[in-house]
Amino acid sequence: MITQFLLVKTFRLILLIAAVATLSFVLVSSSPVDPVDAYVGAAMLRISPDQREVIAKRWGLDRPPVERFGRWAGQMATGNFGVSTIFNEPVLSVIGKRFITSFWLMALAWSLSGALGFGLGLIAGAREDTLLDRSIRLYAYTMASTPTFWVGMILLMIFSVSLGWTPVCCAWPPGLSAEQATLWQRLHHLLLPAITLSLIGIAQITLHTREKTIEALRSDYSIFARAQGESTIGIVFRRALRNVALPAVTLQFASLGELFGGAVLAEQVFAYPGLGRTTVEAGIRGDIPLLLGIVLFSTIFVFTGNFMADLIYHLVDPRLRKATGAIS
Repeated sequence: MITQFLLVKTFRLILLIAAVATLSFVLVSSSPVDPVDAYVGAAMLRISPDQREVIAKRWGLDRPPVERFGRWAGQMATGNFGVSTIFNEPVLSVIGKRFITSFWLMALAWSLSGALGFGLGLIAGAREDTLLDRSIRLYAYTMASTPTFWVGMILLMIFSVSLGWTPVCCAWPPGLSAEQATLWQRLHHLLLPAITLSLIGIAQITLHTREKTIEALRSDYSIFARAQGESTIGIVFRRALRNVALPAVTLQFASLGELFGGAVLAEQVFAYPGLGRTTVEAGIRGDIPLLLGIVLFSTIFVFTGNFMADLIYHLVDPRLRKATGAIS
């Protein structure tokens, strides 16, 4: 039943969060970065030991790691993720504000990479071993092995520095707040980071769709349709498209983890004030509550993508519905 499917996924999510929370806390506690020094920054040479002790006590850093973990886990279970030492506001508030900014970046990049990758994969599979197919594969293999930050820097130098077509940084014009910026200004600043993520994300969906298209065109029903005089384009759109689309959609949802990781690098290159850049700031400046909160949030985010991929398979594929009895 679908209820059993949801219960199993919920139980796995609880176990995953518990494991990630424990491991993340151990790694952060073992970090060579002193949270007090990171919090004080350049002024750490001018504070006395008593002041250091006051700061450590304020953030609970004077307690043993096991006690800190117990208190943090207990607060987290009630929905209290603590207070950010960088922004001096609740962690969930910081994550919410920064994720909204990152959401539009990731949503645009996700949509572009999915649509373009699927289209290129269909074309390459339908024209197997032609010059067009080889060109698409060359592009896909090149992008799959290219770091996101390198692509971002190249695009930044070409379109922002040399041509001046796009802004150099930020999510809106400097000197304006998010509320003051117009929709066009926000889209103008969003365009280049989104294209950077899309160019990388296209590769995986293109190669996967190409292989599925080739398999569909070599199947018995495609051979029979070709024997009846149907063209390759007709076979692709009338017969192979539905079989190719489902794996492509599920792969696209399962790629949310890679999308989030790419957003971290892209936001650093373009100084885009999203959740990815906040993650780097939290790590560098030793903001343990914020860093742990982002880790748990990203865990849920990636799990949601994988969950949606599995759910689509169970809802759409009749073979899985029959095997699991999920939906009649």
